[in-house]
Amino acid sequence: MKYYVYFDAYGHARQAISATELAAKYDNDPDLYLKAMGAQPETKMEHTSGHVGTLRFESEEELNEYLESLGDEISGFYGCRSESRPYNF
Repeated sequence: MKYYVYFDAYGHARQAISATELAAKYDNDPDLYLKAMGAQPETKMEHTSGHVGTLRFESEEELNEYLESLGDEISGFYGCRSESRPYNF
């Protein structure tokens, strides 16, 4: 089954929908889905960041396993776990 996954500007998977949901809610248009995911009601900006990826899995369980395998964000500054913080020079 085909799934459409919205990835934010940092490359994190935020939401996934099936091809049937895309057809029902967004007239089978991934661009409309992208705009809906990037839309912020408090701002009237037309700019969207992020992208929609198309993935194919045999079942929703496989999709969930994939999304869970993406892992957590690396904490710290450049992957370090010490108290390093970015500075403005």
